[in-house]
Amino acid sequence: EEEGISVVVAGLEKKLYHGKKGLSIESEITYDQIAIDDYEGVIVPGGFAPDYLRRYSKVLDILKKYDKENKLIAFICHAGWVPISAGILRGRKATSFFAIRDDMINAGAIWEDSSVVVDRNLVSSRKPIDLGDFCKSILFVLSEQKKKIK
Repeated sequence: EEEGISVVVAGLEKKLYHGKKGLSIESEITYDQIAIDDYEGVIVPGGFAPDYLRRYSKVLDILKKYDKENKLIAFICHAGWVPISAGILRGRKATSFFAIRDDMINAGAIWEDSSVVVDRNLVSSRKPIDLGDFCKSILFVLSEQKKKIK
């Protein structure tokens, strides 16, 4: 938002979600209300959320469509489980929290232990300490997408 990008928070239901570190965020819409073509990309949060999100077909459909259209898909920490379940990591470079490294590799990802990995439209990071690099890379990919549209 500080960079002038409109952000919409979506959830399985419209409610206040609480993170494990005490931060909370309220979803504005549900995944079922998302008009996929209205957005330039998606950021999948880490923590406990990905274990739930990867079970929801609408979320997986969004990732599949965005990958096909080369739109931003960003994920951090355990969020790599969601693109794994969407089946979009085979042959792609990515990183994640070390605990799901084997899951990423078994899904066909070329895993790197780096603060951020960018592979075309995919932006991935390992953990919260990497958020600076993660956010800069998200902005870079969105900027590159806009150049291609013009």
